[in-house]
Amino acid sequence: MNRRDFLKAGAVGSIASAFGGYFVRGEDPERKPLRVGLIGAGWYGKSDVCRLIQVAPVEVVSICDVDRKMLAGAVDLVASRQASGKPPRAYGDYREMLKERDLDIVLIATPDHWHALTMIAAVESGADVYVQKPISIDVAEGAAMLAAARKHRRVVQVGTQRRSTPHLVECKKQIIEAGFLGRVAHVEMCCYYHMRFDGDSSVRAVPEHLDWEMWVGPAPFRPYEGLPHRGWWRGRMEYSNGIVGDMCIHMLDTVRWMLGLGWPRRISSAGGILVRKQGGSNTSDTQVATFAYDDLNLVWTHRTWGHAPDPEYPWALILYGEKGTLKASVHSYDFYPAGKDEPTLHKNAVYERERYPEDLTEKDIELFAAPATRAHMRDFLAAVRSRGRPIADIEEGHISSASCILANLAMKLGRTLAWDPAEGRVIGDDEANRLLRRPYRSPWVHPADRA
Repeated sequence: MNRRDFLKAGAVGSIASAFGGYFVRGEDPERKPLRVGLIGAGWYGKSDVCRLIQVAPVEVVSICDVDRKMLAGAVDLVASRQASGKPPRAYGDYREMLKERDLDIVLIATPDHWHALTMIAAVESGADVYVQKPISIDVAEGAAMLAAARKHRRVVQVGTQRRSTPHLVECKKQIIEAGFLGRVAHVEMCCYYHMRFDGDSSVRAVPEHLDWEMWVGPAPFRPYEGLPHRGWWRGRMEYSNGIVGDMCIHMLDTVRWMLGLGWPRRISSAGGILVRKQGGSNTSDTQVATFAYDDLNLVWTHRTWGHAPDPEYPWALILYGEKGTLKASVHSYDFYPAGKDEPTLHKNAVYERERYPEDLTEKDIELFAAPATRAHMRDFLAAVRSRGRPIADIEEGHISSASCILANLAMKLGRTLAWDPAEGRVIGDDEANRLLRRPYRSPWVHPADRA
């Protein structure tokens, strides 16, 4: 190796180290970066793509959204952030974007009811995918997404980034795996945020910059009640899985990852709209769900009214072990040995403000989540390179998403559902099984109905 080759190799090593050792097309920085497309340019779509730009030499070449104003804003933001300074191509229809078949990676951050069709189309186009949670609006969609990922041999990471949250990764290793808890016999998970959208639900004229017909897509049609982005659609079960699908999935997925759990055997749930009856939201404001495993129950509670029992842990998980108790959230963790009223181990979330000062000026950014999403993107990229499974593989996302959907179905039906993961069916309950796949609005075709 001559001096020039040696220096070039050293530069490559330094750059690869800075990006987590990732260059999928070889170790030569002169090669073209991965080409990225984004479907869903709202709040979290922009956050995901900005975190990806921060950790890898990618080129965002395409962005799709049905709101032209939101789309234009995302194009400008990405152009200002990526190294090339080039504005991505803009699309109003994801099918036109994917028809180009020139994307290595597709990020999907649409509302829940659009995840399945866009993710399946993306893997069919040859792209690896990072899709937001919950992966689907019904259980059958999730099964079809998993099948599509495996059929086309695509890497699919789900945005359950608690599995990559630095202080929770440390907590799993240094407390749970180190045996500080002993046998875990009970788990509580909760969310007490007042986050249910109860605003004005009067029908309004659809603005010219929004394709409402495309926004609704395969879901049941509701008249336009104002810009649906961020808050509104999460309060409508037509387009979301409610607070269980939004917040419980994070805590349930984290507990499953920490304890090495798969599918629950039985799922029960009770609740409804008990207090916040005003406005047009039809998601529960109060709900308890139990995910039953052998000798272990995971119990979820949410209320969108009143006070949190522990103001330090309003959205959290609590693991009760024979040797101690662990409280953990996106902001911190505390370990209490058995018989102690004060924690002996405590850790706050990592923020990385100094390393990524642009985070401080990004609109609506969740500073606590940014390091976790960056780590989650690095894990995704490592799997793209190795062709292995990422930490939040689509199968793990399907288990967590479907379990939360089944909790909503159990509440709707008023009975416990016994789940058979091998058959993908509720045992002995034809009515529940009919609800595993909800009807699609014409002309859209449910992926479970495709030949």
